[in-house]
Amino acid sequence: MGHVEIPETDISGPVGLRGAPRPRTAASRNRTAALEQLWRAPTAGRDRTGRAPVRRRPVHRPSLGALADLLALTGPAWLVLHLGEQPRPWLAATVAGLLWTGLRGARGRYADPVHGEPGGAFGALGDWLVLLGVLAVLHAAAGGSVDPATAVVAVAPGLLVVTAVEGVRSARRAQRAVRRVLLVGEAAALERAAELLGSRTDHAYRLVAAIPVGPDRPSHEGVPVPGRLASSPADDDVTTVLGGAYAHEADLVLVAPGPQLTGDRLRRLGWGLHDAGVALCVASELSGIAASRVRPVTAAGLTLLHIAPPLRGGPQGTLKAVLDRGGALFGLLVLAPLLLAVALCVRLSSRGPVFHRQVRQGLHNQPFTMWKFRTMVADAEARREQLAEDNEVDGPLFKMREDPRVTPVGRALRRTSIDELPQLFNVLLGQMSLVGPRPPLPEEVSRYDEREGRRLAVKPGLTGLWQVSGRSDLSWQETVALDLWYVDNWSVATDMGLLARTVRAVTDGRGAY
Repeated sequence: MGHVEIPETDISGPVGLRGAPRPRTAASRNRTAALEQLWRAPTAGRDRTGRAPVRRRPVHRPSLGALADLLALTGPAWLVLHLGEQPRPWLAATVAGLLWTGLRGARGRYADPVHGEPGGAFGALGDWLVLLGVLAVLHAAAGGSVDPATAVVAVAPGLLVVTAVEGVRSARRAQRAVRRVLLVGEAAALERAAELLGSRTDHAYRLVAAIPVGPDRPSHEGVPVPGRLASSPADDDVTTVLGGAYAHEADLVLVAPGPQLTGDRLRRLGWGLHDAGVALCVASELSGIAASRVRPVTAAGLTLLHIAPPLRGGPQGTLKAVLDRGGALFGLLVLAPLLLAVALCVRLSSRGPVFHRQVRQGLHNQPFTMWKFRTMVADAEARREQLAEDNEVDGPLFKMREDPRVTPVGRALRRTSIDELPQLFNVLLGQMSLVGPRPPLPEEVSRYDEREGRRLAVKPGLTGLWQVSGRSDLSWQETVALDLWYVDNWSVATDMGLLARTVRAVTDGRGAY
């Protein structure tokens, strides 16, 4: 469900005809104040004046972030350079750390997140690439003797730490930015919006009440209904909506337009809400489209939403391919000792091969052989038919929380997702991506409808939205919805954020069985 949030208009200066707001008169201010006093109910935690206590914003300490970045890069860089027997490792590491911190500071990464732009995981990657360029220039100009390949490996931990920290910061900012929403619209639109908002928790909108338009009453249970708007425009439209907003302490009114709530009536409602200092948001019929793909424009008095096509190539596609191959190679080199240890455990713990090879369907339904560490007994596929009645998920997937075919070592590997690491070879070969939809089996694809088949429009991934959103705990339709969102809205920035969130998902282990 898409929406367009309409900010309050500043009318302190001269305003032209285009987008001209309704003047805020003294009468309107008095009416708003009277309504607020009338509808504000006594609530626990308010002071003597009836106002809610002011929330203090956390103190922002940029020096702590800069110090953390400096230590996160300097320490590992010194260790790598020292073990690589590079000359003057302390000096090289210190210079790299100071450049890293200064570069991020110059680009506003330590600014107050309310007024600055932290940049996120994608911003950290851009900073790191710039750092490599600066170090390369210094190396060439000063005639340094540090091996370039060792230098790249030395500064890589700084990027990993910053990416993880930015992911945590983004999650905390999202938690603090929860909006209390009053939903206004016709019964059918209210039910759809309430169902969509209630089905997911990865957004900042909390539904606290609903005001239906017209005689029909929404069947959605558990949502208070503090009032109702008539089928046709009425003088008390603004009063009713403001009353519901004040009674339930809503800071955002979300309108689902319909035949009985559009045009001039919606415009007048917006006037009243903005005069009262309440934000207005208008829902659209669009769903599954990221905000970055939507560009609003006005023409002939109409508000038009231009929808950009999904990314299928171009510079971002090229950068994604480079990051996939580079990341897979780096991961295989760094994790080589772990992979060898796991292979030994699998081989000694049960009879059968170390790796489980399975045909999966990739980009444009092209088959490929996917590699995993074997986590089941050798004859697991032959025993699957006997367990068909115990399948715990709907759709073409087969999942059991207590699958008797899983070995003890395999259960530990699944819990930590280590069994998926051999798929780095598939990424290196270009058959998979680091981030993408779950790679499906041929028998699953044979049962796809047109909607589900769209999952094959991009390469399958080692991780993805399904991995960080519950994995096997998701229903089939939830998995498809997440994959389709990624197919239509992916970007390199999205991939970097999902890789950071994967670390937390793997640590949590929820839905892994």
